Amino acid sequence: MRGYPQRMSPPLKSQLEQLLREAVNGLVGGLLPTAPEASQLILERTRDAQHGDFATNIAMRLAKSARRSPRELAQAIVAALPANDLIERTEIAGAGFINFHLKAAASTQELARIHELGVAYGQSQAGGGERVLLEFVSANPTGPLHVGHGRQAAYGATLANILAATGFTVAREYYINDAGRQMEILGVSTWIRYLELCGETVPFPSNGYRGDYVRPLAQALKGRAGERLRAAAASVMAGLPADAPEGDKELHIDALIARCRELIGEDGFRSALGLSLELMIADIRDDLAGFGVEFDRWYSERTLASSGAIDRALERLRAAAHVYVKDGAQWFAATRFGDEKDRVVVRENGVATYFASDIAYHLEKRERGFQRLLDVLGADHHGYVARVRAGLAAMGEPGDSLEVSLIQFVSLFRGGEKIPMGKREAQFVTLRELRDEVGNDACRFFYLMRSHDQPLDFDLELAKSRTNENPVYYIQYAHARVASVLKQLAAKGLTFDRAEGLAQATLLGGAHEQALVQSLSRYPESLALAATQRAPHTLVYYLRDLANAFHTYYNAEQFIVPEAPLRNARLVLVTAAQQVIRNGLTLLGVSAPESM
Repeated sequence: MRGYPQRMSPPLKSQLEQLLREAVNGLVGGLLPTAPEASQLILERTRDAQHGDFATNIAMRLAKSARRSPRELAQAIVAALPANDLIERTEIAGAGFINFHLKAAASTQELARIHELGVAYGQSQAGGGERVLLEFVSANPTGPLHVGHGRQAAYGATLANILAATGFTVAREYYINDAGRQMEILGVSTWIRYLELCGETVPFPSNGYRGDYVRPLAQALKGRAGERLRAAAASVMAGLPADAPEGDKELHIDALIARCRELIGEDGFRSALGLSLELMIADIRDDLAGFGVEFDRWYSERTLASSGAIDRALERLRAAAHVYVKDGAQWFAATRFGDEKDRVVVRENGVATYFASDIAYHLEKRERGFQRLLDVLGADHHGYVARVRAGLAAMGEPGDSLEVSLIQFVSLFRGGEKIPMGKREAQFVTLRELRDEVGNDACRFFYLMRSHDQPLDFDLELAKSRTNENPVYYIQYAHARVASVLKQLAAKGLTFDRAEGLAQATLLGGAHEQALVQSLSRYPESLALAATQRAPHTLVYYLRDLANAFHTYYNAEQFIVPEAPLRNARLVLVTAAQQVIRNGLTLLGVSAPESM
């Protein structure tokens, strides 16, 4: 990402913040005993243009330390503002708000910034190069990705783009849960379907993976192993505890896994499990790549043990005396670090727990030099944050280096009717099916239309519609409309003189023009907010507002007018809008078509 050319000024808000900071700091040693914290200097856009363009309550925040009334301090701050070409006038309102009215040229200069910076407009170095590891999706490779995983993918990929655009050094990682019981259940599910292909009739376990996606895994296993892994149905079922509903489905599936190992050997079982894992990961990779989601690293849970990462983590805990033995198991004293209860890290049989793997993985992330660990997880992981932070703190790492975004559930609606879903029962809509039906653009956009911490109702019919009620269509149409205007310009034998348009930007004095200019100038602020709040949906809201401002202007005015100065000025404005829309859509992973 490139920086700003030296001749280009910073964004409007940044310029105004700097003026305000200089004014306040100029009072230190006089009215103010010390310089205020950066968090105290809050500058916001006003909701009503009658109150100016920006406002601050800094005088009310500092009045107590200054031993002055807020209005008196506000007057001093205004008097201390450096000379500048930005502010037309200021006013002190209410209890001590300072309202800033900007000069017209201050707004139109943003058009020059947009045209100069192009794809880099809105980007910043606010993140200071902080190394961030963003782990997202990380679905168990026991089945294809479903629509819930799609929301995590859209959120994580977009947040990564936004963080990178605002100065963070971002690595994208997928944690493959390829160890443990769920993988063994997938392996035995594949084997049972394989036996069916070999002509054996074996009751499928109620706790197995019942989806049709297991059948191709079985076919691949048969293609690779022939009938080498075949066992007679009678020998498979002999003496097994009853399955549900007569018996316990958990005991039954565990016994079936043990029987599979006994009949085909450990190597045979690993072959069935390994092939199932290989094919499921390949399917997930392909699905995500088709969705425009790429990862820098696919991290295998199995490597935590083989690399010694789990042993290193446990040794750190033991060395700090945070592990004790109870009932034959080793416990981490997590309550010392704010967790609700202590956690088992090594079971009585000497096997490390999933929790031990979790904290080892996060320690390993820190060992790789990542300063901030961002995890994107499903809504059912609400207890995860406290216990992993406790583990990090106990191992000498900052617990607050971990941030977790919990992604709420997705409900699909068709014709006003909710589509039932349940993964184990194989009643779910896959991400691939959703993408095939509504397209990647609608998928990416609709997933981001609401805050990730709120449930999402996904309207399939709306997502497919080509009307202004469909927000992604509405925004893309704004981009395409500008391309259409430029085609019309060429058809008339006219050219667009950008330099003259920028020079004549003062002609853009109409209400719709000023509204569009103001909307464009808010883009850097919207992008910064999306980054700091980890909230891609704020960028979606911004683009909807920008598209509305553009369409309103488009419907009210002609752009290709006879007067060249006005024509070029208006074209400068609408092509700036096109650029900003394209920049925003690109971060969302949505295309910006030239025609629709």
